[in-house]
Amino acid sequence: MTQLFHASRLFGAMTLAAGIDAGAFGPPGERRVLLLTNNADIPEIALGLDEAPGFAALRSRFDEVHSWNEIIAPFHPAEWKPRTIEVPVFGRLLLHRLGIDEITEVAIESVIVPPSRLLPGLFKDCGITVYSDGLMAHSPTRDVLPHEISARVTRLLHLGLVPDVAPLLLSEHGVPPQLIPATHFRQVVDELSAAGLPQGGSPDGPVLILGQYLSSLGILSLDEEHQLHAGMLRAVAARGHHDVIFQPHPAARHSQGRELRPLAADLGLRLTFTPEGIPAESLFATLSPALVVSCFSTALTTAKVFFDLPVATMGTEMLLERLTPYENSNRIPVTIVDATTPQLFPDGSLTDPPPVDLPGLINAVAYCMQHTAHPELREPARDYLAANGPARYFKRRRLETLDLVTTPAPPQSRSGLSRLRSLIPGR
Repeated sequence: MTQLFHASRLFGAMTLAAGIDAGAFGPPGERRVLLLTNNADIPEIALGLDEAPGFAALRSRFDEVHSWNEIIAPFHPAEWKPRTIEVPVFGRLLLHRLGIDEITEVAIESVIVPPSRLLPGLFKDCGITVYSDGLMAHSPTRDVLPHEISARVTRLLHLGLVPDVAPLLLSEHGVPPQLIPATHFRQVVDELSAAGLPQGGSPDGPVLILGQYLSSLGILSLDEEHQLHAGMLRAVAARGHHDVIFQPHPAARHSQGRELRPLAADLGLRLTFTPEGIPAESLFATLSPALVVSCFSTALTTAKVFFDLPVATMGTEMLLERLTPYENSNRIPVTIVDATTPQLFPDGSLTDPPPVDLPGLINAVAYCMQHTAHPELREPARDYLAANGPARYFKRRRLETLDLVTTPAPPQSRSGLSRLRSLIPGR
């Protein structure tokens, strides 16, 4: 009997390790096989997940570790899938390659994105656990799932990043959420942090800027992404900070953030970069940052919820305008961060978000994203809009289509869109 786990990010492997430690996958006994994917644009020159600093601390949870990239080489894991007629034979070949007779459970990051979408179809007789390592757990399921997949999903494991708000992902299929206790996740982070990771060099703690791969997603251009990060750098300099650490996003281009060096020198900042393969959470534990800044990274939430660190966001209002289509699964993470995180402006000022009915906001946005899948959210969405107005989280055309147009509420105190637009050349 074998449990098969899949991970494409170190944070995902950490989440699995925390779930195993918490007993979510039963007591030791069954064979546990971890299948790793490297989704970098050119994975042949990128650091493999099993080569990342600290991965050895997770390795003991699994009996074997295999590379999906090696199995399907020379194809890229984000693009390759077997033809329908090839699925049965490829499933048998994969079991043979992994030395597995029977799989009792497969734990995957997603049922939407390859290769996670592919694996359940290869092993048709086992249960499916979906684990969510980020704010995406609160987004409605993006695509309609075939019954042969949705009927086999037994649970959604998540980290409880939005306290007292149940995840929406897969809920339309009756999939119950299961919380991984925060203590187990912190213990995993502590294990990785003991693996010789960087320590703080500033008495007051450095500022940590977390890059995101918005250009790779097609949301911003490369220059717009650079200007957003440059705006963060100017803002922390305006706040009087001197030590800044930039962490590129694991899926971003290899050189992300390097173009900030001349600007940092002009601003009198000491700018350093984190080694590849170190999770942000280990930096939170070892560096004790004075401030963590990003756009809508899940790590902003883990910094606040698990490490009680001060956090700030920049660019979310612009992202809410740019995300297309409206059903884009990133919309809920952007909305949560925008509604709950202090906003950092270019002059260094921080503005707290106004009070918000967060469950109501999430439900209303989710209904507008996927109203067919969640008809039960129509009345809560109508109630939220009647009480709060459409604000910046809703598109008027979408509200008109859904017959949800309401009288606009008074403007909220936290605006700043024109100030955010000043970050982008030509706007």
